[in-house]
Amino acid sequence: MATANPSANPYQPPRAAVADIDRESGEVQPINLWSVRGRIGRLRYLAYLGASYLLMLPVFFVTGLIMAFTNSPFIAMAIYVVVGIVYVVWAVMMMIQRTHDMGWSGWAVLLALIPLVALIWLFKAGTPGTNEYGAPPPPNTRSVKILAWVFPAFFVIGMLAAIALPAYQSYVMRAKAAQAQIQVQP
Repeated sequence: MATANPSANPYQPPRAAVADIDRESGEVQPINLWSVRGRIGRLRYLAYLGASYLLMLPVFFVTGLIMAFTNSPFIAMAIYVVVGIVYVVWAVMMMIQRTHDMGWSGWAVLLALIPLVALIWLFKAGTPGTNEYGAPPPPNTRSVKILAWVFPAFFVIGMLAAIALPAYQSYVMRAKAAQAQIQVQP
């Protein structure tokens, strides 16, 4: 029990030194890639999803080459299934950690089955400080920030390519037709 200080404000609320509820301790927890425990921030979540997507591209490319050279779709399908299951399990683990960062139970991941609801995991900020799922995740490094922008950049570039390539092909066909028409006329 604290002793009364005669020079202290008599109207000041009592204070207690309780270390287990200190939410501003500055402590961070390590990132566990293969665990459902812990927390992960939204930028790191986006970066890890982008990196895993980029890692999947060469795997699927090599699997396609194996299928082309062996002429056996069973080997390729087996690789696709195994790699796909590992990817889905890992993505769900990351989503559970992201859900913990928002202060929600891991079961809230089931909400992602509803169309467009999964965007919550990208736009909702995590709880500041420690919550019931642990200390906050570590600050994002420069590589995490760069990697987080790779996936949206591929999305935007893909959208622009989907619009620009057919327009360019149409332009080339019209130009060839106009050129052929000019050559026919004397």
